[in-house]
Amino acid sequence: MVNMSQVRFLLYPEIEIDRLEGGEVANEENLRNGVLTQFRSGEEAARNGRKGGIKSGEARRRKAAMRDTMNRCLTMQAHVDGLSDVLIADGGESTYEEIITMAIINQAAMGDVKAYNAIMKVVGQTDKSDMDLENQKADTELKQARKQAVTGENETEEALDKLDSILEELRNNAVKQETE
Repeated sequence: MVNMSQVRFLLYPEIEIDRLEGGEVANEENLRNGVLTQFRSGEEAARNGRKGGIKSGEARRRKAAMRDTMNRCLTMQAHVDGLSDVLIADGGESTYEEIITMAIINQAAMGDVKAYNAIMKVVGQTDKSDMDLENQKADTELKQARKQAVTGENETEEALDKLDSILEELRNNAVKQETE
């Protein structure tokens, strides 16, 4: 049986290895090698941090420019024989975005489960069954009843509506940020 040290020796014969068994052992020489990568002063750390910040900003700007280009391209008019006429007749503009959407719908209609799941994700439909949703609603009502029994608080419809609107706004903001 060949161990890793022997394999390393066979692959890289120019590297001298003291022994063919065991691994690298920490010694003074390989511990000193890390000194070169350590920051020697706060000033050097600040310089290196600034360089990283500049590169990060460049990457963010590149990503934003690519997102803008993608959005502009998706809203461009395009013509696909047979499909563009259907989109325009239905009130669409026959943009790349609409054409791609129709292609995904077509794939889902032909049985592509990934395409179907992508559509369900976009339109916000859940894969939970009606029974799961009913159980979730019953569980929520039970928790509210327990809370009322323990604390004496009674949540009014107005308070619940206000909370629902806040949660809906949070959800919309999250979806908006996710798409950006």
